[in-house]
Amino acid sequence: MSAPPVGAVGREHPRLEGRDKVTGAARYAVEYPVDDVTYGWAVPAAATRGRVSRIDTAPALAVPGVLDVLHHGNAPRLAPGVDDTLFLLQEPTVHYRGEFVAVVVAETLEAAREGARLVRIDYDTEAHSTVLSAHHPGLYRPDKVNPGYPADTAEGDFDAAFAAAEVQLDATYRTPAYHNNPMEPHATTAHWRDGRLLVHDSTQGATPVQATLAPLFGLPPEAVRVIAEHVGGGFGSKGAPKAPVVLAALAARQVGRPVRLALTRQQLFGPIGYRTPTIQRVRLGADADGRIAAVCHDAISQTSKVHEFAEQTAVYTRSMYAGRHRRTTHRLVRLDVPTPFWMRAPGECPGAYALESALDELATACGVDPVELRVRNDATVDPDSGQPFSSRNLVACLREGARRFDWADRDPTPGVRRLGRWLIGTGVAGSSYPARSRAAAAAATAAPDGTFEVRVNATDIGTGARTALWQLAADALAVPADRVAIGVGDSDLPPAPVAGGSMGTASWGWAVIRTCEQLRQRLRDTAVPAEGLTVEVSTADEVRAQRPLARYAYGAHFVQVRVDADTGEVRVDRMLGMFAVGRVVNPTTARSQLIGGMTMGLSMALHEEGLLDERYGDWVNHDLATYHISGCADVERIEAYWLPEEDPDLNPAGVKGIGEIGIVGSAAAVANAVHHATGVRVRDLPVRLDKLLDRLPAD
Repeated sequence: MSAPPVGAVGREHPRLEGRDKVTGAARYAVEYPVDDVTYGWAVPAAATRGRVSRIDTAPALAVPGVLDVLHHGNAPRLAPGVDDTLFLLQEPTVHYRGEFVAVVVAETLEAAREGARLVRIDYDTEAHSTVLSAHHPGLYRPDKVNPGYPADTAEGDFDAAFAAAEVQLDATYRTPAYHNNPMEPHATTAHWRDGRLLVHDSTQGATPVQATLAPLFGLPPEAVRVIAEHVGGGFGSKGAPKAPVVLAALAARQVGRPVRLALTRQQLFGPIGYRTPTIQRVRLGADADGRIAAVCHDAISQTSKVHEFAEQTAVYTRSMYAGRHRRTTHRLVRLDVPTPFWMRAPGECPGAYALESALDELATACGVDPVELRVRNDATVDPDSGQPFSSRNLVACLREGARRFDWADRDPTPGVRRLGRWLIGTGVAGSSYPARSRAAAAAATAAPDGTFEVRVNATDIGTGARTALWQLAADALAVPADRVAIGVGDSDLPPAPVAGGSMGTASWGWAVIRTCEQLRQRLRDTAVPAEGLTVEVSTADEVRAQRPLARYAYGAHFVQVRVDADTGEVRVDRMLGMFAVGRVVNPTTARSQLIGGMTMGLSMALHEEGLLDERYGDWVNHDLATYHISGCADVERIEAYWLPEEDPDLNPAGVKGIGEIGIVGSAAAVANAVHHATGVRVRDLPVRLDKLLDRLPAD
């Protein structure tokens, strides 16, 4: 592969591992060659709530090749209190349907699967509660919401300001459960040797997995090694250790041989997390020109009885637009369901759908263009913290996106533009996402032959992170990039945070740049010895010393849809995203990430919906045949652009992160476009045919 010259950052470049992936040379979690390997198959609970009263393993053990069946009565012991969601096979309690209560280990995958089918389990069941509602008697205020925000905020007097407003909007928006579906399922190969645990895990962070497994199994951290060289997607669901890594490690310890364990597609719908359904009430009070004086966002979501996870749904509203009188609240209910977890842009994604839809409704009520309404409500300082923004180019994104989209030609009246049987409409939504950085460490070695090796325990989950870090390293070393090798995805490398929160490149790149800068400085005065010259740097002190500023990426989504007036069929003709995301390291992978997020937002708006069977607390559409996602035919043209943006108060790389901002607001832009096309406002996603048919305008 040819390398770009010095000055690699900002240049398009294909992924370094691209050839290995398309030729099959790249190894994923259950593909690494291992001698004497066995296979595990997880057995899910068939009860919603209760206890396992009896397990009959004899039929499973009779299957040729089956070695053992692990369950709460015979599995190796784990340390309690580390992570309740990972305290597996330790007690007979069943917290939700689908919770893993046994693992079959066999010589072949087929034998393990057949053995799992034959495990006989009886349960003592108890009454359960599985349905989220706005009036559930168990609703409560959590102490905090993910990842550490206060549950509620208030400034000014919302009630009085809302009552006095010339224009009032009070609407409730609902989103269903959404399910992460990475191409590579959650999977692990575990191997014990001389009291040490080696796992190849499909994870978004080898360092956090190591930090969790060590105390869970009573080991020092150095006795656990986690390798995640290639990961086939995660979208948040692999942001923390999940059941397969614990089950595989337990099974491998039990049988004394390596164990491979991969979840089935059906088993991804629940035990590994999902985006909680939400009920969101948004109230806006504005003057006749659409300037907002009062804003309130009340969010209701669910969690499990195993572990509290409170999605930060209303946090998006705290900092996005101006308004003197403000209030946000979060309420939660514990149900007999799996624990929700991160899914791309947790909180901001469903929260933006509600707020950006409400702004569209406010624009209609005020007779103000939706782009102009957002511009009029731009904030000069962070409305939540009062801190200045490190940079804020929301208005620039709206203006430039509108220009590229030919927004000025839009007739504001809903339901009037037709092309044959198709109703045509356009919609817009804003977008923002925090620009975070966390401490990381990296090491770099100069070899006598003039080449360099840079190492950081970053995780490339398909985003192109490996390539971006390689480009940053080359520039920091001031050498041609073909003289630099990059190593990632191994807990034996210098520690680094998880690939999540759109902070990967910002955090890892900070450490890589500082390490390479120090190595370059050393090389000015030191000859490279035969064994090479190595420098390792941690950014902990530097990250901790950042001055207090509101740091966000921004964007604007523009969508054109057509709706069949006879059938209600929705087709998206065009999606355009305009973003301000700091410095773009690699335009090739950046565009891919932004388009990927936009497509997931389109899928959220029109297709995705976890359908819960209330009797069991389980999803009935738990595969890709029945859980619908967007395909190529759902959007004819999709474009992602970004503004040139310099922000010196971010990190040495000047990046803001792009993994999640593409999905924030995109579902609202689609729903707003459907309203403009039809005059029908759908406030509960997805926008299905049955929600449109009886309300479409006549010819």
